[in-house]
Amino acid sequence: MLNNLSYHKFNQTLKQLALLSTVSLAFTLSGCGGSDSTDVAEVEIVAEVPSDPISTEITDTDFETTDWTDATHSKSAEPDFDEVFDNTQVKRFDFVITSERWQSMLDDMTGLYGEFGQRSAGAGLSDVDEDPIFVPAEVYYDDKQWYRVGLRFKGNSSLQTSWQQGILKLSFKMDFDEFEDDYPQIDNQRFYGFKKFSLKNNFDDSSFLREKVAADVFRDSGMAISNTAFYTLYVDHGNGPEYFGLYTLIEEIDDTVLETQFADDNGNLYKPEDSGADFVDGSFNEENFTKKTNEDDEDWSDIIALFDALHAETRTTAPDTWRENLEAVFDVDVFLHYLAVNGIIQNWDTYGRMTHNYYLYNNPETAKLTWIPWDNNEALQEGKMSGALDLDFSNLDSVSWPLIAKLYADDVYRARYNEYVLAAIGGAFETNTMQAAYDSYAALVAPYATTELSGYSFLNSESDFYQAIEQLKEHAERRAQAVETYLDSQ
Repeated sequence: MLNNLSYHKFNQTLKQLALLSTVSLAFTLSGCGGSDSTDVAEVEIVAEVPSDPISTEITDTDFETTDWTDATHSKSAEPDFDEVFDNTQVKRFDFVITSERWQSMLDDMTGLYGEFGQRSAGAGLSDVDEDPIFVPAEVYYDDKQWYRVGLRFKGNSSLQTSWQQGILKLSFKMDFDEFEDDYPQIDNQRFYGFKKFSLKNNFDDSSFLREKVAADVFRDSGMAISNTAFYTLYVDHGNGPEYFGLYTLIEEIDDTVLETQFADDNGNLYKPEDSGADFVDGSFNEENFTKKTNEDDEDWSDIIALFDALHAETRTTAPDTWRENLEAVFDVDVFLHYLAVNGIIQNWDTYGRMTHNYYLYNNPETAKLTWIPWDNNEALQEGKMSGALDLDFSNLDSVSWPLIAKLYADDVYRARYNEYVLAAIGGAFETNTMQAAYDSYAALVAPYATTELSGYSFLNSESDFYQAIEQLKEHAERRAQAVETYLDSQ
């Protein structure tokens, strides 16, 4: 039975949307349990492929936005954080996608990553720069409809790995006015004041809590960070609603984070990636500092100024001058605060190990580039790829990771960093507080996490979930001990 969703509206929507081809999708579903590895494709996709290519032509333009209100759909509405990001309950999204559009999404994924549920032995992950395609779909929430919302699959290695393992619980990007040029009725459509979201599938996280709890810790430490909330997702792509599992909704940095967490949202926002994002001397290139705001302004002088200040010879010859010049273009205190919190929670999939998963915002109020964390699903564990960084950065390669190593080598900055470490372990990541948070969130999401379906879950059994919660609680204790050991050595 559909919770909080009108069958009448589903039927009405399916009549409105033109079906351009016949596609049958057969699913083999069973409850979570057993010892079968998730590497085995549990979802069997059977497609009756038409002789002609599937059309993506927009034909379903005749409709009325009967559920539209200013508070729920209009750009004029202020973001309703209490409605959208409620920490006290698990809410629900329903996506309705026509069968031909769903098939076009699957076909696109096949083109990007190969056949669903298959991996080339020893080939590793493919280097794919192209995003999956957007398609228009209906989104339902609390018995209300949002019209022709842009949906696409999202992710990098997590998306590719899930697809190749045969797990159809994929992350989504949601953009509520992506198709406004095709459908004038949805001009500037919003979801309670929000334009777009990431809906994350909690890949490789048997606790389902890492993304949310890490964001909570950063926020409680006073840093700019996305709001998050738990949602279940049901997808109807022609055969009725299918339970896709428990997801985490993420507020987008280039949407309401800038608008609500900074005094001025008109500055340059960058999403660094790959070469140059490590801040190695001489490695800057515009291509890998993608602008998410002011895209038409081809000016990266603020990033170049950070490179110049960081690598200036005055670091060793005149440290006071070096610090003054660096702090004129970069919010050093925010970055040191980030390093302390990130080091305590242990997130290996970001700067210091990987050249991604952070934003830089040139805050007009200060004229300084400010560090914003992003994508924390790998946090709260020692991690992969040689694991998370130590709290002590003395042995970190200054050539490969100069933004950490050069600041830590400075006595003044190292002392500030140590103060942030002490503050975080006694505040936002205090052991008893963290363990209580894990217990509370676990009780909230357990009914939805432990009932995910095989082929739509990364769990092998219900016990995986409860074991993961205990591991998080033990991790909190170990990190308190690690901080004590580190600070005693200073």
